[in-house]
Amino acid sequence: MAGFSGHWAFAFGLLGNIVSFMVYLSPIPTFYQIYKKKTSEGFQSVPYVVALFSAMLWIYYALLKYNTTLIITINSVGCFIETIYICFYLFYAPKKERVQTLKLLFLLIVCGFGFIVLSTHFLVKASLQANVVGWICLVFSLCVFIAPLCIVIPNVLGFSFGVLQMALYVKYKNASKTSEQKLPSDNIPNHIIVLEDGKISELTEQIIDIVKISALSRSDKVPAASQMNSSGDEASQVQNSPVKSQV
Repeated sequence: MAGFSGHWAFAFGLLGNIVSFMVYLSPIPTFYQIYKKKTSEGFQSVPYVVALFSAMLWIYYALLKYNTTLIITINSVGCFIETIYICFYLFYAPKKERVQTLKLLFLLIVCGFGFIVLSTHFLVKASLQANVVGWICLVFSLCVFIAPLCIVIPNVLGFSFGVLQMALYVKYKNASKTSEQKLPSDNIPNHIIVLEDGKISELTEQIIDIVKISALSRSDKVPAASQMNSSGDEASQVQNSPVKSQV
């Protein structure tokens, strides 16, 4: 029974190596485009640096366990292929992308890998080192497969929000029309005066005539009032004159 399970483990391990080898060869069309354009502008080096880091972690994990020949072989091949990819990328990369790639290499390969090796070797018990490193390898292996999706994820979110926006527009686009149709007719004024051009001119002439008549009537009242005032003054003088003579 143990031999039977051992054969199945070897078969699945070999199948996993074949699939991993195909994954390592998948970026070849990308680097062919880089070779044709003579520049790596528009492409990122993150997936290849992370893949190299993951392969190195799996080799370290394999060294902590026994009977891990398949893990060592496939990840050694992966380290070799990813190193070629990174060198090819650096050769055709602009200065800015080249500097960023070198910084990422130093951060993950030198600092990250060195920290994991030293911390698990000195801070973790020998019986637990393989389990801890195995979980770390699992996480970074997932990162290898997720790294190419860094462009797809925002597009999926944008597509989802776009569909939501279109659905809301279709649902509420006729709301303003229905509200305008349901407005009560009582609020609309019933008496509207429409004047044509000829009637407007006639109306203005009538207003001018009325103003003239009112002005003439006022001018007639002013002389009459002045005459009344003058006659009153003469009468007062007549009345006062005999009094002065008698005195």
